[in-house]
Amino acid sequence: MSQLSHHETERPELGAIIRLFLRLGCTAFGGPAAHIAMLQEEVVTRRKWLSEAQFLDLLGATNLIPGPNSTEMAIHIGYLKGGYLGLILAGACFILPAAVIVSILAWGYVAFGSLPEVSGLLYAVKPVIIAVVAQAVCKLWRTALKGPFLTTLAAFSCALALFGFNELALLFGSGMIAGLVRWGALARMPGAPRPNSLLVIFMLVLALVVTPTILSTNVFGVAGPVPFDKTDLFLFFLKIGSVLYGSGYVLLAFLRAGLVDNWSWLSEAQLLDAVAVGQVTPGPVFTTATFVGYILGGPTSAILATVAIFLPAFVFVALSGPLIPLIRRSAVAGAFLDGVNAASLALMIAVTAQLGQSSLIDPFTILVAAGSIVSLLRFQVNSAWLILGAAMLGLICPLIT
Repeated sequence: MSQLSHHETERPELGAIIRLFLRLGCTAFGGPAAHIAMLQEEVVTRRKWLSEAQFLDLLGATNLIPGPNSTEMAIHIGYLKGGYLGLILAGACFILPAAVIVSILAWGYVAFGSLPEVSGLLYAVKPVIIAVVAQAVCKLWRTALKGPFLTTLAAFSCALALFGFNELALLFGSGMIAGLVRWGALARMPGAPRPNSLLVIFMLVLALVVTPTILSTNVFGVAGPVPFDKTDLFLFFLKIGSVLYGSGYVLLAFLRAGLVDNWSWLSEAQLLDAVAVGQVTPGPVFTTATFVGYILGGPTSAILATVAIFLPAFVFVALSGPLIPLIRRSAVAGAFLDGVNAASLALMIAVTAQLGQSSLIDPFTILVAAGSIVSLLRFQVNSAWLILGAAMLGLICPLIT
């Protein structure tokens, strides 16, 4: 069993944490799945800060709490390797470059009324992202799927995810199934644990599932057009950061309901531009909030929106991080986490398949993806260089054709 302890390996210098996450914040294109793949490459393969089992435990725990998954992974790693100061530094350094880049784009958007053309950049970068995520899946496969049972559980989870089944239900469901199977096996052995250990897990799961749903019913406050107010803006994004599970597309639904339909602070076109900026810039997709804050109220509102949407992630990780070793010490709770890890890997596979359908659309993109896989697996090229190279290629090609 994996034990997430501060004393397992020597802590890196805080400066190393700062340098790593600042660099990732500047180069991590492609959304949460790609970010997690890059984190796996950096902290498991290259720096050996974590084992693959430890990384999977963090990934499973991250998927169970609301908020931006890749940012929470960065915060978890910072906490594990540098304590609470490392937690703050890792998260802030991962978020800051994206927030600065998005703020610059927002300034240009307000000044000139439009965004630069980014379709070429996305066209070239997406195939590299497919290769980066596929590499991470290959590396984590053997660690996450420790036997036929977990492999079967992951296969069913992947199939259901491809059919649009709720991601959170898959994670909790897989964990509960694995926990029940483990408890049933232990119950047939002398000195078996009593059922109340499983009951505690079930109650915690129920609380985690139901509470965000209840809270989200009042995310938007009073319906109808209201004057712009910075306090309301801060509270709006604070509530979203506290209850939101899922991808940037789920964030889009929350923003449309609150800022377009209810309060009429944004037009539909402005909202889509904000989400586009979050998708094409490096770092967390949640920096969409930075763009929205800037176009609504300038730099101060951009800062307020950014702090509000990311603050809950720091709190959730600070509360849940110390519990992971306790979970691993319990056979039933550890099995629950194994099930969650299997489902997490299944979701990564499903995301890769879905991205592949929209990204590998012609011989050029297929060639870029294949070349990236070879570069990653055979020559161990850092994925950041591949992504930056593809981004430059995507920006240059339209100028010379």
